[in-house]
Amino acid sequence: MLPLSAAPLSLSHTQIGLFGLAGAAGALGAARAGRLADKGLAQWTSGTALLLMLLSWVAIGFTQSSLWALLLGVIVFDLGLQAVHVTSQSLIYAVRPDAQSRLVAGYMLFYSVGSALGSVSATAMYAWGGWLGVCGLGAAINLLALIYWLATLPSKTVSVLAAGHALQHPVAADQPMK
Repeated sequence: MLPLSAAPLSLSHTQIGLFGLAGAAGALGAARAGRLADKGLAQWTSGTALLLMLLSWVAIGFTQSSLWALLLGVIVFDLGLQAVHVTSQSLIYAVRPDAQSRLVAGYMLFYSVGSALGSVSATAMYAWGGWLGVCGLGAAINLLALIYWLATLPSKTVSVLAAGHALQHPVAADQPMK
């Protein structure tokens, strides 16, 4: 909202809110990411989605000169975000199928804390470095996530077989945690 409400764009809150509808396209990506995760491709889907998110910051950086660039950036970013969200849940379910509720609770807690820290950081960065500073911060965070993904990638054979096996053969939810 920060650069959209300021000159030269000076959009209203309603006009700015309409960009949220562009993000709804992420729901389409989430369904596709879920199907890929079910086929044992969650790791690679996550990496591709992180790369898309990273690239989206380039388009988002042109917000002040092109609303079309912002629209493209928002759609690509949200597609990537939803795909990472779905595949992350798929991967954590595979680790402990008997503890899905606890895993989701922990995942969503850290997801919410990360979102809040991102909002505070982006606001501070906007005050210090403007919109391009915010885009640089977002890209840097995405780059760190992509580097972490690469550094923690298990071997191809093990990750695909293990994820596929765990998703096809869940353990009963009433088993005690170890």
